Amino acid sequence: MKKSFLFLIAMAFGFLSFANSTDSIPVNTFDVSSPDAIIKAVYDVISGPAGEKRNWGRMRTLFTSDARMMATGKKANGDGARRSMSVEDYISTSGPFLEKNGFFEKEIGRKTERYGSIVHVFSTYESKKTLSDEMPFMRGINSFQLWNDGKRWWVLSILWESETKENPIPEKYINGTN
Repeated sequence: MKKSFLFLIAMAFGFLSFANSTDSIPVNTFDVSSPDAIIKAVYDVISGPAGEKRNWGRMRTLFTSDARMMATGKKANGDGARRSMSVEDYISTSGPFLEKNGFFEKEIGRKTERYGSIVHVFSTYESKKTLSDEMPFMRGINSFQLWNDGKRWWVLSILWESETKENPIPEKYINGTN
């Protein structure tokens, strides 16, 4: 009985060691030190030239395990549409496209609201396929919901919508920070 118990304990520690070794990379404490830093880290992770792997381990360290990433827009018939994804869903569906085609997203405006340990940020973005592109192929707004657990910042969700001719980005969301 004693040997069985010791064997189970050894197996449990072995499993925990294995589980920890397959987890994401350790968090970069600067990435999660402020709302500014965590938003910059998200843009940095998804951006890069065609053919370059993204650091998806770093991406995972920025989000809570139950975080959501949600794209919104309109269907061809004009009906509203949304797609809700986990971070893993985003990595597996959008990751290959970003890595194959090249994608650079940068913030061009920001509006921030904060109360206690929660922050909401409207982060206006523009997207290019290469850094040398003169004009972005897309612009829109990322709505970040951030939370500080007393130790670090986390992304709880990002909800975004791309700009269209029918729905241009208001000037108050471009080139401004607060």
